[in-house]
Amino acid sequence: MACAAAVAAAEEESENPPAAAGGADPLGETAVNGRARAPLGPYFLGRPRFRLNAPPVLLTPRICGAATTEFLIPIQIQTPHMKLLSRSILLLRPPRLPLLSLTYLSFSLFHTIPAIPNPTPPHHPLIESFSYLCLHGPLPAAMAAMASLQAHGLRADPISYSQLIKLCLNRGSIDDGRLIHHHLSSDGHCPKLFLSNTLVSMYIKFGLLDEARKVFDEMPERNVVSWTTMISALTNLERKEEALMLLVEMQRYGIRPNMYTFSSILRACMALRTLWSIHCCIIKFGLESDVFVRSSLIDIYSKFGDLEHGYRVFSEMVTGDLIVWNSIIGGFAQGGDGYKAIDLFMRMKRASFLANQGTLTSVLRACTGMVLLEMGKQVHVHVLKYERDLILDNALLDMYCKCGSLEEADALFQRMPERDVISWSTMISGLAQNGRSADSLRLFESMKVIGPKPNYITIVGVLFACSHAGLVEKGWYYFRSMEKLFGIEPGREHYGCMVDLLGRAGKLEEAVKFIHEMNFKPDSVIWRTLLGACRVHRNVNLAAYAAKEILKLEPGDEGTYILLSNIYADSRQWSDVEQVRKAMRDRGVRKEPGRSWLEVGKKIHVFIVGDTSHLKMDCIVKELNRLVGRITHLGYVPNTDFVLHDLGREQKEESLRYHSEKLAVAFGVMNSTKGKPIRIMKNLRICGDCHTFAKLVAKSEGKTIVIRDPVRFHHFQDGVCSCGDYW
Repeated sequence: MACAAAVAAAEEESENPPAAAGGADPLGETAVNGRARAPLGPYFLGRPRFRLNAPPVLLTPRICGAATTEFLIPIQIQTPHMKLLSRSILLLRPPRLPLLSLTYLSFSLFHTIPAIPNPTPPHHPLIESFSYLCLHGPLPAAMAAMASLQAHGLRADPISYSQLIKLCLNRGSIDDGRLIHHHLSSDGHCPKLFLSNTLVSMYIKFGLLDEARKVFDEMPERNVVSWTTMISALTNLERKEEALMLLVEMQRYGIRPNMYTFSSILRACMALRTLWSIHCCIIKFGLESDVFVRSSLIDIYSKFGDLEHGYRVFSEMVTGDLIVWNSIIGGFAQGGDGYKAIDLFMRMKRASFLANQGTLTSVLRACTGMVLLEMGKQVHVHVLKYERDLILDNALLDMYCKCGSLEEADALFQRMPERDVISWSTMISGLAQNGRSADSLRLFESMKVIGPKPNYITIVGVLFACSHAGLVEKGWYYFRSMEKLFGIEPGREHYGCMVDLLGRAGKLEEAVKFIHEMNFKPDSVIWRTLLGACRVHRNVNLAAYAAKEILKLEPGDEGTYILLSNIYADSRQWSDVEQVRKAMRDRGVRKEPGRSWLEVGKKIHVFIVGDTSHLKMDCIVKELNRLVGRITHLGYVPNTDFVLHDLGREQKEESLRYHSEKLAVAFGVMNSTKGKPIRIMKNLRICGDCHTFAKLVAKSEGKTIVIRDPVRFHHFQDGVCSCGDYW
C-alpha cells in the first residue's frame, strides 16, 4: 500500500541518511512525481533524533489531502502515522502538520490521538492544526478542531482564538461565537484580558450589546481598551447616559482615559454644559493637543452651534494637521458661516496643506450656502486634480444646481462616469427648484428606465416639480402611488409638497382638509406653506388661522408676523397691520434686517437695507437711480404696500428704493460682463416690489438676474420670472 511503502521508505532513509553532497538535498528539497517541491525541513516532536530527507509523501496534499481521504480506510492512516510517532519522527513543519489533522478530522478520528505518544503543548498536533485552521479556515473545520481541544482538555494560544472569533465575524456566525465563549470559560477557566476584550468586541459587532455588557461586567480585570470599547458601543447605539456614567466609573477604578476614550465619549454629549465638563477632563489628562481629540472637540462644538469655542480649540493648535483643518472648515460650512469656511480654506492653502475629499466637500457646501459660483468653479479646478470621485461629483452637482447654474450642472451630470441615486435626485430637484419642472419630470422618467431606484429625496423633487408646474393630478398620482411603485412611505416633506401643490392651484380649503387628515401632527413648515398660498390668493381669514397655528409652535417666528402683516396690508386692513406689529413689539420680536450679497472680482459684497457703508455707495446709488428711471418708462410704480402705512408716500418710496436686493442688483449691473448672469443671495423672502424691480431691470438691461431667497430661485429674464410670480 502507498502509505506502508512510504513508511518503509522513511524508516530506511532514517537509518541510512544520505550524505549532503554537491547535488544533495540537505533541507529536504526533493521532487515528487518528477515535480520540484519547496523545502520542507524537519519538524520534531519531543527530542529530535533523526533528519529525514526522504520524500514525505505520506502527508503531502496530494496523498493526505486527496488520495488518503478518498481511497484509504481509517486504519491505513493511523497505522503509518502511529509508527512514525512511536519513533519520535514527524516529517512535517507548519503548514504541513495541519494536513494530517485535517485527514483525521475527515474521518472523525481526533479522539484516537491520545492513543499515540503525546507531544507536549504548544506543539501538540491538535493545537498546531487548530491554529492553522483559525488562520486559514474553513470555519466548520476550525470549530471541530476546537471541540477536540476541549475534549482533550487542551488550550491554544490567545491569538488563535482571536483569529477564530474573527472568522466567526466574517461568516456572521454568532452561534459559533457563543461556542467559543463557552469553550474559553469552561472548566472554571477565565479568558485572559486580551480574549475578554475580543469577546466584548465580538458581541458588539453582532449587535448584542447586553451580552457584551455581561462579559464586560464579569471581567476580573479591565484595561483602557475594555472601557473604551464599551463606551464607544454605548455611544454608537445612542445610549449616551450609560456611556457617560461608564466614563465616571472608569476613573473611579483608576483607569486613565486615552485619546480614543475621549473621541468616543464626546459624541455622547447631550448638552453644551456636559461638553464643557468633558473638555475640562481632556485638559486635565493632557490630551487637548491630540489630533483626534481636537478634531472631535471641534466637531461637537460645531454640532451645538458653538463655533466660537470650536474656533478657539482650533486656534490653540501649535502644529497644523489636515484632520483638524477639515473639522473647523466643515464646522463653519455646516453652521451657515460659509464666508469663514472659505477664509479658513484659503489659510489652509497658504499653510501648504493639500486639500482632500473632506476639505473640498466642505468648501463646496460653503459655496452652495453662499451662492458663490466663481469660488465653486475654483474648487472644481482642485477636484480635477484628483481621481474621479462620486462624492465630490455629487457635491459639485449640488453646488451648481443651488447656485442656479443649470448649464454647468447638466454638463457635469452628463460627463459623470458613475451616477447614483444622489446624483439623479440632485439633478431632478435642481431643475425643479430653478423653474424647469418639465425637464425635471422628463429626467425622472429617464431615471425609472436607466437609473437607480428612486429614493425619498427623489420623490420630494418630483412633487416639487409637479407643484411648480401646476400639475395637480400628476402630483396626486405620484403621492398616492409612491409606496406601491417605489416602496417609499410618504413623509413630512412629501406632505409639504402636496400642500404647496394645492395652495398654488388655489385649492386652499382642500389643502386645509389634507393637513388635518395627515398621519402626523403638522409642523410649522407645512402651516407656513399654507400661509404663503393665502398671501398669493388673498385669503385673509385662512391666513390668520395658519399664522395662529405657526405661532403656537414657534412664538418668536418673525417671518410669520411679517407675512401676516403684508397680507393685511394688501387688503388695506391697517388696524390689523398695527395689531400684528404691536404683538411683535410686545413679544420682543424684531425683524431681521434684509441682507443680500453677490460675488464680484473674487470678493463677496454684502448689502444691508438702508446701509451706506459700501466704499462705492455713491456710484451704486447713482446707478440705482438710473435703473429706476429706465424701468419707470416700462410701467414701474413702487408698491408701497410693503412699507409701514403710517409713512408718507415719498418716505415709503424712499424706504423701498434702498432694499438690499435693489442695491445688489445695481452693483451687479455696474460690474457685470456681457452674457454673464448676475447672481444674488438674499437672507429673507424677496418682497413684491423688489421682484417687480428685478424683472423690469432684466428686461431693460438685457441681463439675466438670478436671486435665491430662502424659498426658491428666481430667474429673471426678458421681464419674466421663473417662479411665475408665485413665491
